[in-house]
Amino acid sequence: MVLSDIEIANSVQMKPIKEVAEKLGIAEDALSLYGNYKAKISAGQLEALKDKPDGKLILVTAISPTPAGEGKTTTSVGLVDALAAIGKKAVIALREPSLGPVFGIKGGAAGGGHAQVVPMEDINLHFTGDFHAIGVANNLLAALIDNHIHHGNALGIDSRRITWKRAVDMNDRQLRHIVDGLQGKVNGVPREDGFDITVASEVMAILCLSENITDLKNRLEKIIIGYSFEGKPITAKDLKAGGAMAAVLKDAIHPNLVQTLEHTPALIHGGPFANIAHGCNSVLATKLALKYGDYAVTEAGFGADLGAEKFIDIKCRTSGLRPSAVVLVATIRALKMHGGVAKSDLAEENVQAVVDGLPNLEKHLENIQDVYGLPAVVAINKFPLDTEAELQAVYDACQKQGVDVVISDVWANGGAGGKELAEKVVELAEGDNHFQFVYNEEDSIETKLNKIVTKVYGGKGVRLTPAAMRELKQLEELGFSNYPICMAKTQYSFSDDAKKLGAPKDFVVTISQLKVSAGAGFIVALTGAIMTMPGLPKVPASEKIDVDKDGNISGLF
Repeated sequence: MVLSDIEIANSVQMKPIKEVAEKLGIAEDALSLYGNYKAKISAGQLEALKDKPDGKLILVTAISPTPAGEGKTTTSVGLVDALAAIGKKAVIALREPSLGPVFGIKGGAAGGGHAQVVPMEDINLHFTGDFHAIGVANNLLAALIDNHIHHGNALGIDSRRITWKRAVDMNDRQLRHIVDGLQGKVNGVPREDGFDITVASEVMAILCLSENITDLKNRLEKIIIGYSFEGKPITAKDLKAGGAMAAVLKDAIHPNLVQTLEHTPALIHGGPFANIAHGCNSVLATKLALKYGDYAVTEAGFGADLGAEKFIDIKCRTSGLRPSAVVLVATIRALKMHGGVAKSDLAEENVQAVVDGLPNLEKHLENIQDVYGLPAVVAINKFPLDTEAELQAVYDACQKQGVDVVISDVWANGGAGGKELAEKVVELAEGDNHFQFVYNEEDSIETKLNKIVTKVYGGKGVRLTPAAMRELKQLEELGFSNYPICMAKTQYSFSDDAKKLGAPKDFVVTISQLKVSAGAGFIVALTGAIMTMPGLPKVPASEKIDVDKDGNISGLF
């Protein structure tokens, strides 16, 4: 009988979180306990540890995702357990799951099999309340905007040019475009509005990029909520909102400490999506992991064209972080889908389909090695039906690029199934590193966009719609040309068309909108038909989730 992820998680006895903290040398007065198995670590610990040398940072990324699954988080968790198993002091830093995908199509996001972070039910459902606080801070600002307009609009906010949306941590297509303030003056001023999913909120990005509460407050005050009738940017500071928003987030800024099934320390904090946001856990959590461990494993969302590019060009540029090695996760199943095989036919051996799908992996490898300048290893997340001939096709292709391929069997065997991968990562982390950004800070906005598309995606360049071109000129006039770019793009393709699998060429990416996230410190470029509020599938994962009379949850991945 094959156990589900939640059954495996519930079969392992967790250690009290105080013991996990002691393993890292964290003083008890630096912890805020959330029961026996969760705690927050004071953000002030980063300053307290400033003289302690950093460990090696290992970035885990993947090929372009498919419905077949890649297992990036599972591989990350298995890797950190494997590093611990070979005698290394290792810590993992991950994002918090969003409730939208938990109840939608993806399910839980705490790893899988015998490579999970626990307590997985808590992590997947509310956790320590960080996302709730982020949503409240976001919606406080939204309420203050409309309240200001209702009470006379002294700032002259043009309601047609309000860019700040409300947020909810749920997939709900009904809320993408709404009209509010209806039924009379007492109920506000009617206007078009909408919701983003909480993970796409600029408040989430700000929390993840801030290094302390002062930095957080300063960034919140810089948020541009829209423009006045004269075209002047209106900020959260203009609305006197920064202090209250920071107060709401005073606990959320502290990273969360939990553990893996093998009791390796895990910091889980923040959770932007990599297709519509920058896709990385908090700078605070990553930097603390580097202080506490000789090796810190972290992941960036979706493929190396999205999460890893933003990790490099936004998170590393902002924070000074530098990865020592990269793990590129792939599955034979996903490669076959990139090679044109339907999900229903993946069980059959098809070496030609693997070969046809390899250009996707090869392009991601090219990005990591040549564009980002980092050493890489390919980790094949093993499935029972993978054949030797299919695996050999991957070995042969990667050998041509001078990259080793390691079989990762962490889903079935935990850290023991990832020892070869751990040893290779240690080797790579000590080797040559030619880290570089994709574009220069002083490049124009359009140049940055074109460099991402041509160098990372393999396309011909960008096409800006007339509306996006007007927004570009305004952003340049306002002095935001030096900001990095956060591309909002489908995760399924290098292009902006989700149906173009593999490694398409000669495509143009359409930029439909450009907007500045001045608090986060980047420009968001919306491409193709990307949306910042997902919808639920025909059969959402929520239909399988239940709880019994004793409070035990089932069906959660």
